[in-house]
Amino acid sequence: MTTRAKAGIRKPKQIISLLTITKSPIPKSYKLALSDPNWNPAMTVENDAMLKTRTWDLVPWPPKVNIVRSMWLYTHKHDADGALKRHKARLVANGKSQEEGVDFTETFSPVVKPATIRTVLNVGVVCDWPIHQLDVQNAFLHGDLEETVYMHQPPGFVDPAYPNHVCKLRKTIYGLKQAPRAWNSRFKKFINNLGFITSKADTSLFIFRKGKDLAYLLLYVDDILLTAPTKALLQHVIDSLKSEFPMTDMGKAHHFLGIKVEYNERGMFLSQASYAKEIIDHAHMEDCKPIATPVDVKSKLSANVGELLKNPTEYRSLAGALQYLTFTRPDISYAVHQICLYMHSPRVPHFHALKRIIRYVKGTINHGLQLYRGSIDTLTAYSDADWGGCPDTRRSTSGYCVFLGPNLVSWSAKRQPTVSRSSSEAEYKGVANTVAELCWLRNLMLELHFKIIKAYVVYCDYISSVYLANNPVKHQRTKHVELDIHFVREKVAIGEVKVVHVPSSLQYADIFTKGLPTTLFKEFRDSLTIRSSDASTEGG
Repeated sequence: MTTRAKAGIRKPKQIISLLTITKSPIPKSYKLALSDPNWNPAMTVENDAMLKTRTWDLVPWPPKVNIVRSMWLYTHKHDADGALKRHKARLVANGKSQEEGVDFTETFSPVVKPATIRTVLNVGVVCDWPIHQLDVQNAFLHGDLEETVYMHQPPGFVDPAYPNHVCKLRKTIYGLKQAPRAWNSRFKKFINNLGFITSKADTSLFIFRKGKDLAYLLLYVDDILLTAPTKALLQHVIDSLKSEFPMTDMGKAHHFLGIKVEYNERGMFLSQASYAKEIIDHAHMEDCKPIATPVDVKSKLSANVGELLKNPTEYRSLAGALQYLTFTRPDISYAVHQICLYMHSPRVPHFHALKRIIRYVKGTINHGLQLYRGSIDTLTAYSDADWGGCPDTRRSTSGYCVFLGPNLVSWSAKRQPTVSRSSSEAEYKGVANTVAELCWLRNLMLELHFKIIKAYVVYCDYISSVYLANNPVKHQRTKHVELDIHFVREKVAIGEVKVVHVPSSLQYADIFTKGLPTTLFKEFRDSLTIRSSDASTEGG
């Protein structure tokens, strides 16, 4: 994943969906809805849900308090194939009108890590456990509000008996700055009471174990993935959740966070073809000519070359959309990372590089990540660095990919925070980052009650890094990276890690640090278990 996404997943914004608020020009149909709320069932359903859960109390307008504005937001909900499923209306508070220290304080809410999702899915596939998808209805309406917040009555639903009253919120609603945190706290408290333990490796993962019973639950806002070895335990957990929250059991996982899940004879296939098509349409490149690789072999983007874009908003929107696409497309991680470095001041060459990525995606739109059935008792990683690759700062780009058994579960393409004085230093920093990720994954597997006994192997194509990891060697150019050296060397000494040399022709991490020739790029892409969805599937 790229730098901005390393902390966790951010749901993609609707690119094609109609998005209107009461301050913007409103279609005629929605004007009718505001004048006659009963005309629009979606608005009535949303308002009734808030009244049913006693989200607010109508009170006289208190003097000298901040009153938060509200608006209606209309979207089109699509299914996994991009077909229109239903229209949706949602009342949203305008968080910009909140005042810090007055009607909100803490706002942080944990977000699930992509590697956690892929690891749990991997375990489910290998163990052949049923994986169910659940959706919490109006999730934020269930969060307990600690601060005192006043809000204007919803447009179109002003109480005729009390037109000058305001809503004193009892619970959170969408748009409030503290809403995600409040909902997450409420859900965590309930799920812990059910016997689930919050993971230390990822606080959005909840683990249940009682005797031989074992279950994993992943939460992202209002979307839930749940897996357990038996359908009876799975149904018991679902029934317990439904008793507390209005929830829809969507059955076998098929479309989670914009990612389509398909089942085949080899395991599970994850793809974002529908989302990729939206990106292509949004860029108006439906008729573009596909290209074999996402990045040129020789090109190095610079912050100062070329004219500034007249409309940087379009560039930022497309770059952010491509960033989310890397969840199932590690083959574009390096290219997307490069264009995201210039979001603050994009230029014409940067936009050309972005369009090249879209041309590549157009030709590989049905590609995704294949998870195979196999063993999950080994962790294997490949680490690489492009020394001094940035033409402006001369900082290096490091990349790695980690396999759990036969499946790719974690990867990174990231510019190093400081300049490396030698290629040895750049490569060793990359190895240290890789070992840190392996340690985290090992702890995650321990929490999932799958202990990895074998030492994990890190393949590096720079022989000096292998020597530094295995021998007490010091020289002038490694004094200032002693912490990284000692960290890796201690792991090697106790037998947790083996750093092994691999020839450049087999260094799969090269795909995360530089542009590659077409033949080598396709070979490495296949080695990362990126496949086309043309194969026949079953179930789902």
